[in-house]
Amino acid sequence: MTLITAVLCTALATTACTGDNGNGVPVTGTTTTRATAAPTPPPALTRSQARDAITNYSKINNVARASHDRALLDTVEGGPRYAMSLADLKQDQALPKGREPYRPWAYNLAATDLYIPRLGPGEQRWFAAVTRAGSKKQYARVLILAEEARSKGWEMVATIDLDDPQDLPEIVLDEDGYATAVDAASKTLATPVGVLRSAVVDNFVTGGQSTGRKLLAATAPARRQIKVHDETSRKFGPKGTSRFATTPTEFTDAYALKTTSGAFVVFSHTHTQHDAATAPGLQIVPEKEDRAWLGTRPSPVFVYRFTCSDAAAVPDAPGRSRLLGYGCRRTDAQAPAPSISL
Repeated sequence: MTLITAVLCTALATTACTGDNGNGVPVTGTTTTRATAAPTPPPALTRSQARDAITNYSKINNVARASHDRALLDTVEGGPRYAMSLADLKQDQALPKGREPYRPWAYNLAATDLYIPRLGPGEQRWFAAVTRAGSKKQYARVLILAEEARSKGWEMVATIDLDDPQDLPEIVLDEDGYATAVDAASKTLATPVGVLRSAVVDNFVTGGQSTGRKLLAATAPARRQIKVHDETSRKFGPKGTSRFATTPTEFTDAYALKTTSGAFVVFSHTHTQHDAATAPGLQIVPEKEDRAWLGTRPSPVFVYRFTCSDAAAVPDAPGRSRLLGYGCRRTDAQAPAPSISL
């Protein structure tokens, strides 16, 4: 009976069973089941595939840039990176003849660190890389490549130069060398990406007086944004006004990796610049790069649109985030009616 009871107790995993201890004393026990560990998500791609994606980008980018082939460039770029490249091509073609020819180049894979996250089913596949250049590897650029949903090809969606490579936070890697993706909008971070984006835009719009200085540490990139605001707002003196304004972000995707103190976040923002002559009879003459968008005809009012990519270290404990680098391109410009609200 003792043996039979023991077998039955093993079989009835979710119920209590009663037997005796061999001395006629009843015993009651409840069996428990051990939870099965969730399977580890696979990496977005292998390291070899990631290096191939970067190499392919460099190759196609060179051909497309040299021939101003926008459709070809679209096969290896997306998001804010593609918008910026289109702007570069438009401005380049508008410059006078005799401009320097395009010089092919490529990322040095031997000086590139890969940060490939593990991703679950249904999540967009992407990875980050930090490539270094210079005689002492003193220059660093963050790359974000993502899989295009329809073609399944890999596209460069963001590139940001870091002001100081030493500021790159320590990205957590598992025992196999893979990173952990983080929800950039998570409230477990001191500055979720929506708030982070607003703080960066505030640096341009108010010089950081609203949220920029409060939420962002005074890093070199953050100070430079505030300097852009200060210098732009007084460039016309008493003859005109120039101010930045918020506008809905065109590219809302954000990419974040777990660090030892929070997350490393790459995101995009958009802002506009409104220039206007204030004295009667005065008009603004487009500068050389502006002519690709506006021609040569002066106007009392111009509005420019900028697309930007930003990289920041965000803590998971209360504290200010650190803007580590950013880059912007003028991606549109118009000469609206003078009655525009300024």
